[in-house]
Amino acid sequence: MSGTQPVPNRTLITVSVMMGNLMQALDSSIANVSLPHMQGALASTSDEITWVLTSYVIAAAIMTAPVGWMAQRFGRRNLHVTCMAGFTIASMLCGAAESLEQIVAFRFLQGMFGAALIPLSQATMLDIYPFEKRPQVMAIFGMGVMVGPITGPTIGGFLTEAFSWRAVFYVNLPFGLLAIAGLLAFLPKAPPRAELRFDWIGFAVLATAVGSFQLMLDRGQGEDWFHSPEIIAEAVVAALGLYLFVVHMLTAKDPFLPPGLFRDRNFVCGVTMVFCTATVMLASSSLMAPYLQTLAGYPVEEAGKTLAARGIGTMLGMQLASRLAAHVDHRKLMAVGLLSLGASLYTMAGWTPDVGQPQMMATLFAQGTAIGFVFNPMTVVAFTTLPAHLRPYSTSLQSLCRSLGQALGVSVTSFMFVRSTQISHEGLASHITRFTPLPSMLDPATLHGAELLNRLVTREAQIIAFNNDYRLLSLVVIPPLFLLLLMRPHLRPAPAAPTAPVAERA
Repeated sequence: MSGTQPVPNRTLITVSVMMGNLMQALDSSIANVSLPHMQGALASTSDEITWVLTSYVIAAAIMTAPVGWMAQRFGRRNLHVTCMAGFTIASMLCGAAESLEQIVAFRFLQGMFGAALIPLSQATMLDIYPFEKRPQVMAIFGMGVMVGPITGPTIGGFLTEAFSWRAVFYVNLPFGLLAIAGLLAFLPKAPPRAELRFDWIGFAVLATAVGSFQLMLDRGQGEDWFHSPEIIAEAVVAALGLYLFVVHMLTAKDPFLPPGLFRDRNFVCGVTMVFCTATVMLASSSLMAPYLQTLAGYPVEEAGKTLAARGIGTMLGMQLASRLAAHVDHRKLMAVGLLSLGASLYTMAGWTPDVGQPQMMATLFAQGTAIGFVFNPMTVVAFTTLPAHLRPYSTSLQSLCRSLGQALGVSVTSFMFVRSTQISHEGLASHITRFTPLPSMLDPATLHGAELLNRLVTREAQIIAFNNDYRLLSLVVIPPLFLLLLMRPHLRPAPAAPTAPVAERA
């Protein structure tokens, strides 16, 4: 497939691959709100039930990297259909699980099959559309990637309340069947390359590095980070695995990932920007939900409505950026988006629960628009100068960097929130003595007064911690701004010179 040649049924292919794209993106977060219901039904502890999320994330992270090789070896359509079918079957098994061990195993299987859906859909859409339509196509792709995790908790909460937690997984069945039928009917078949051999050493050391890194991030907060021997061991294994992977890639004859990927300046800058911006996008939304419900006192419906402004802004920003891309340098669009994103995050660093809902929604809408301005041009420019034969590898590596960035952002902000709350609580409480004038209901000499006073101090400490987290996130946009200076512009390839007729040359 090539975007320069006419491909029939482009629209139907796009719809088919986007179904899988959206399913995978939704399932990364749709089960979050259902965990308490699963915990009761499966008779598990709060620590054990989190493996429903962790198993999916680890499996998806490990299996994202080999997608490029598998697409070349087995053919992209064959791999896409197999992964879509496996993902749908694993979803049904998750819904039918009767024990914690079963659902963790099935979620791991779901993550393994789902890992390929996003990079395969991105590579397919880049291939079937011509160069000049890539900004619009990546806007469509980006909406599935970005809006899925944002709307996942809302959809998951509705399905759980209206039916049960099992409906969160069963809902994938009709969409999975439609996507499989569309892929079989419309996606061109690419011949498999049986001569390719798998780099088991490269995969093993990379999988070890990624799996250990994900475990470290998932369990770090509960194990008090580097005060725990387990977390130290996981960090050492992750670093060692990454080092061995780099050495192997540079010295092996046929490495797992082609070194040519890392010789392309635009692609290296692009995946680095993906990693940086991904740390902000998921972390900021994961902070907002408890802020609205716990501190601002919003009901679930109002909190969802407020957060929806960000998703609407993201969709609008992507569409607007794709239209402007024909007239404005992509790097300028990214610069505007990054500066706007940093400004919105810094504004949120000064929020208190007294801020009105309209102001919150306006800021979140502006933040979503800024994300759209960053993500769409960034995805296009990253593939501008990359050879087409490296595209399957590049999309899988970009997805892996996005997943790792999201995991790192959530873990760091969670750690900073807990630590900042403790420090702020201690600082605020140190100013309260028996000589501090307080209302009688807050008299620390009484049990009831001491409890109310502690709640009040904890609430103020949490507000300060939220502000500190958003202030930290606003600084993450600085490295991508410097990377813009290294990126080449997105220029349309020059048309090939016409060949003179034979008679004329004679």
